[in-house]
Amino acid sequence: MNANALQNLYGTVALAGAGKMGGAMLTGWLARGLDARRVIVFEPSPSDEIKALTATGVRLNPADAGTVETLVVAVKPQTFREAGPGLRPVVGPSTLVVSIMAGTPIAALERVCGGMVIRAMPNTPAAIGRGITVAVAAKRVSAAQRATADALLRATGAVEWVDDEGLIDAVTAVSGSGPAYVFLLAEELARAGVEAGLPAELATRLARETVAGSGELLHRSDLSAATLRQNVTSPGGTTAAALDVLMGKDGLQPLMIRAIAAATRRSKELGK
Repeated sequence: MNANALQNLYGTVALAGAGKMGGAMLTGWLARGLDARRVIVFEPSPSDEIKALTATGVRLNPADAGTVETLVVAVKPQTFREAGPGLRPVVGPSTLVVSIMAGTPIAALERVCGGMVIRAMPNTPAAIGRGITVAVAAKRVSAAQRATADALLRATGAVEWVDDEGLIDAVTAVSGSGPAYVFLLAEELARAGVEAGLPAELATRLARETVAGSGELLHRSDLSAATLRQNVTSPGGTTAAALDVLMGKDGLQPLMIRAIAAATRRSKELGK
């Protein structure tokens, strides 16, 4: 099953948490053919956009939803301890539970919600359909349930699967938190441009468009990031002068290794 097969997805899909990420997933599902009348949304503070979807058939906060075939948990991890037990009534023994919460292990989801659990880590480009999600399934999850989860997750971008849940902490550090690192690059590139004498508005625009355009080039190209970098770099030129600093002993590589290690440690701490 793929994202285009959402219209053939079996049973009722419940979404717990319709904030930015949950809302992006819901929008993707409906755009790709999932019948709105088969969708339930649990959200205590729904946005006007989510409320408007009730006109299409989406059910919002029904008093008695009954057991559903699929539950996607998109609440904030810090609210799961309070909100999680309230989801138990909609979860049967064979309900597929897909969690996109950071730092919440499969064992905790099984204990609080029950069901057949898949843990997934998306990132914020999901809001424009350009996200990347990494997922891992509990041992009891069937191939059909994994295919259902894959179709739901692909509504916001690419999906990768791993067999080792322990990898999710590093995934969180690289792709889950990764957009913030890219935005920081744009921020600091602009700041450095101002230091070099550019007007702030021009520096900001140059940095923003350079990062966005380079990302799109990387997305469309079959070449590796290293090859694309080398293609920009002329021996003895201006780019090479800058890369001598960025790739030096105290440059980007050791800094990024430390940053990813710190984020990985924090993800593990949140899962305890």
